[in-house]
Amino acid sequence: MNSKPVAVITGASRGIGRAVAISLASEGFNIAAIARSIDSEGMGILAKEMEKTGSEFFPIGLDISCTTCQKEVVSNILERYGRIDFLVNNAGVAPLQRNDLLEMTEESYDRVMNINLKGPLFFAQKVAKEMIWLGQTLDNFRPVIVFITSVSAYMTSTNRAEYCVSKAGLSMTSALFADRLSREGIRVFELRPGIIQTDMTVKVKDKYDKLISEGLVPQKRWGVPEDIGKAVASIARGDFDFSTGMVFEISGGMNIHKL
Repeated sequence: MNSKPVAVITGASRGIGRAVAISLASEGFNIAAIARSIDSEGMGILAKEMEKTGSEFFPIGLDISCTTCQKEVVSNILERYGRIDFLVNNAGVAPLQRNDLLEMTEESYDRVMNINLKGPLFFAQKVAKEMIWLGQTLDNFRPVIVFITSVSAYMTSTNRAEYCVSKAGLSMTSALFADRLSREGIRVFELRPGIIQTDMTVKVKDKYDKLISEGLVPQKRWGVPEDIGKAVASIARGDFDFSTGMVFEISGGMNIHKL
């Protein structure tokens, strides 16, 4: 049985997922990194970063929306390590096209909801069941599940409604898991990023540069993936052991309601 804790991160090949993987590796976790393709440039970059930390790196290919594929992935991680201590449900996508709410298609809605909500929900379900069993067999086992949502869980964007709905649903998913798993000794947290510099926001950089300069973000800067990585690392260290169900907004103050 591997005594080193194991973190599983979905959407790990780039952006927030990569930063989270690096942060958790630096905290002493072996990393099972999930992405749609293990042959991508991003996975190659992450592999090199993992070498620097000395953590074992297990790249896994999975489309998180394929719920029938998830069980095998969980089994493969357990077969390799014998444990899963930390799950970060990070994988997510934006709509392929930003269409007005009244022009949103069912195809776009289904794609975004399957990846951003259905996939993470059922993946967390599968991992949670294993964590409950592991808690009965491992000493000093401190399991955690983190859901990465967005300020779009409560802020409207009428040209990407399916994204907002998916993140609002994932926020409730986090609360539901926190409630159900509290009796099992599994802590659950929601991290709610604001405007973060990632591949997802490249196409709207000019728009957000202007909005940030006009005061949309009180701290007047873009967030970076490392901001999220630091928050996850803090949870992993046990700094919030008595705070299951907590929502951490990492948005530079966008949650402040000003008059």
